[in-house]
Amino acid sequence: MENYQRTDIRNIAIIAHVDHGKTSLVDVMLKQSRIFRENQHVGELIMDRNTLEREKGITILAKNTAITYRGVKINIIDTPGHADFSGEVERVLNMADGCLLVIDSIDGPMPQTRFVLKEAMQKKLKPIVVINKIDRENARPEIVLGLVQDLFLELATTEEQLDFPVVYTSAREGYAVNTPGTKSTDLIPLFECILDKIPPPSIAQGEFQMLISNLDYDTHKGRIAIGRIQRGKICSHDRVVNIDSQNKAHPFEVGQVFTFMGLGKQEVECAEAGEIVAITGLENASIGDTVTSPLQPEALPRIEIGEPTVRMTFGVNTSPFGGREGKFCTSRQLRERLFRELETNIGLRVEETDSPDSFLISGRGELHLSILVETMRREGYEFEISKPEAITKDINGKVYEPVETLTIDVREDFVGEVTELLGKRQARMTDMHNDGEGNVRLEYNIPTRGLIGFRNSFLTATRGTGVLNSQFLDFQPWCGEIEQSRTGALVAAEAGLSCTYGLNNSQERGILMIDANVPVYEGMIVGLHARGLDLAVNVCKQKKMTNIRSSTSDIAIKLVPPMKLSLEQSMDFIAEDELVEVTPKSIRLRKKILDTEMRLRARKRTESN
Repeated sequence: MENYQRTDIRNIAIIAHVDHGKTSLVDVMLKQSRIFRENQHVGELIMDRNTLEREKGITILAKNTAITYRGVKINIIDTPGHADFSGEVERVLNMADGCLLVIDSIDGPMPQTRFVLKEAMQKKLKPIVVINKIDRENARPEIVLGLVQDLFLELATTEEQLDFPVVYTSAREGYAVNTPGTKSTDLIPLFECILDKIPPPSIAQGEFQMLISNLDYDTHKGRIAIGRIQRGKICSHDRVVNIDSQNKAHPFEVGQVFTFMGLGKQEVECAEAGEIVAITGLENASIGDTVTSPLQPEALPRIEIGEPTVRMTFGVNTSPFGGREGKFCTSRQLRERLFRELETNIGLRVEETDSPDSFLISGRGELHLSILVETMRREGYEFEISKPEAITKDINGKVYEPVETLTIDVREDFVGEVTELLGKRQARMTDMHNDGEGNVRLEYNIPTRGLIGFRNSFLTATRGTGVLNSQFLDFQPWCGEIEQSRTGALVAAEAGLSCTYGLNNSQERGILMIDANVPVYEGMIVGLHARGLDLAVNVCKQKKMTNIRSSTSDIAIKLVPPMKLSLEQSMDFIAEDELVEVTPKSIRLRKKILDTEMRLRARKRTESN
């Protein structure tokens, strides 16, 4: 039986590199589609409802929404733009028939642009190129279009993919035009292009079938499976089977059926093929499972996700302050939370280790793992994490490691310093472009382990003005040893409360990381030593009282403001023999071996070997 098309629906994904205006464009599409009341205040970055997304200014989770234009429902899938969350992109593109590829009119195609376009072309999605931010003073839409055409020539698998429509937009001003330089007041040219160029969903004949592409959770409704219906229709209280990764069929009764509209879901009695729906009642469903009718139980191909490149250990907090600040501190609670994360975060891997109190977590990059750490910390979990490390492979007896493409935009004054930093990290330059106005774009291939800890050094070297982006390339033979640029640490020699006198003595040896009146324990890192080796310091030492010294004389001592590290900076900072202690209230750095004497003996044994 032939497939037929459902012309009242269009399914599109919005894909882009981070910070190219993708979520802002979705905001304007929602507002101009008149789905909100006239007096309803919805603010900016409507789709980034997660607190971490708003704080960091990036999209972390893929989300569904929908609008109506000229009687046609347009289902929109907003995807993350950061390379570390590319697993989110890979699993939701199969719900779409076309995509809006949003590109900054100044930056042009970036590393993640190449990745998301390649994924879209492999899934045969019809692309519409949206060149955004054309209202910017130094916008260069014509040049960027030429760069986009070069990218399509490189990645296209069929001739049809080279014939793509282009729309020019300003998401901030809320307009779209077909030709740069012309005037417009709304996004109608973009909406018309979607209706004309994005193909309607092609519907296969047969009984109900749907691939689960996303999961949601509701405290009352339980687990919610989200996906696009490939064939047939689904109604509330229908009997279905869920085919899991082992090809086993589990029978369920559907609870409620929802479709998407605006920022919410609408309950419907039935939904037909081509629609993106959310279904309740599937208790043990996982992303990649097929929900199908028991009359025709056929599984769809499972979602293929790229493998992780970075790993680190999560363990129970073993410091003297363990259990003081967290609500969930035991290995059982930590294990349950990590394995629960696997249900929705399919780019993640969790493995048991020899110790029941420690777990090996693998992800798509440092940011991917740090978002998990920060999320768990805010939920009340207390644990310790090790330094992130690149995952290596053994291929034909040779060690292979992940290599990434690194794109850097800096002022030409900093090129020498940046080049020197990257040279020590086994980076190989592949391209260099100067725009003639003092801005330079450098492109490198660099091993993933060379990027760990690089961001802080880079921002310091460029006075905070540089921009860097990376994208996984492939696994290549081991690139050689990388120089360690960090000096030793100042480590607390005894437990107590830090005081001004002890800190003043210690700050002569390096840079402090704590203030006065901070509880410390032996083995806790309190600063950065000016030399290569670790140094034990007593920051709790107080000046002896005399009959001519008042207790307020310490007020005259001036301490240098301490260097406070964020979670990501702490993960970059620590060495192999150090850990980050993460609690809902604090982030502390510590040595794995807390006792000073035992640590010295362990170092001597390592040096002698």
